[in-house]
Amino acid sequence: MIHQEQAEPQIELMEAPKRNFDKSQIIRIVSIIAVLIAWEFFGRQVNPLFMSYPTAILEAARTLIANGELLGAIRSSLTTLLVGFVGASVIGAALGLLIGRYRYFDAATDWFVNALYATPLVALIPLVVLWFGLGDAAKLFIVTLMAMFPVLMNTAVGVRNVPRALIDVSTAFAANERQVFLKIILPASAPYMMTGLRLGIGRAIIAMVVAEFFTSLTGLGALIVKYGNQYDTASMFVPILVLMLLGVGLTSIVRRMEEALAPWRKDGE
Repeated sequence: MIHQEQAEPQIELMEAPKRNFDKSQIIRIVSIIAVLIAWEFFGRQVNPLFMSYPTAILEAARTLIANGELLGAIRSSLTTLLVGFVGASVIGAALGLLIGRYRYFDAATDWFVNALYATPLVALIPLVVLWFGLGDAAKLFIVTLMAMFPVLMNTAVGVRNVPRALIDVSTAFAANERQVFLKIILPASAPYMMTGLRLGIGRAIIAMVVAEFFTSLTGLGALIVKYGNQYDTASMFVPILVLMLLGVGLTSIVRRMEEALAPWRKDGE
């Protein structure tokens, strides 16, 4: 009887992981495989001038990797994307904190921010090219400008949503403005700021590709233009899929950072 009583907890420990198994991963994998199979089948039925299919795209990717063209484009685009996004994050977060906290600063800048936010910034790209030329400076400016506003807007909203009671209590305990800013406002607005970063990374990728469309010198956008003009659909799909994976990967990283800063938001979703 003693041996049987000791064996029962062991059976429960072995069965516990099975109950916690997440079937959504299998469903996701199966759906991806199904889409790829359907794409392969129907893609072969279409004129290669208008559509390609996974095996042809994979072969084109091997060629682009072998000649170094794809890796060079990824390196150029990633450099522009990361530098521009970091600059946009710093500028957007700083302006958002100031706009959300200080009423007079908000009154002085809201008209300008709202005007730029409502303007299709893509329309400014020819002007930016005139200012900075066709090099990396123009691409960096475009990425920074387009990715800045989601960070700015969400940060300002986060500052305005800080409970007034927290600020009143800190003021009652003789906290100065610097202490209120660093210990109350900044931690409370951090989840909103991370949401702005998650939205901003998508805008940054779009800005990078659009800028490379106009310059057509380097990067993944330049590859799309090049092989689109050559009617090489399989090769054109390679940078498109790389951009898709890049967006998913970077968004997932920022989402993980957001969940680490505000785990209660994940539970509430």
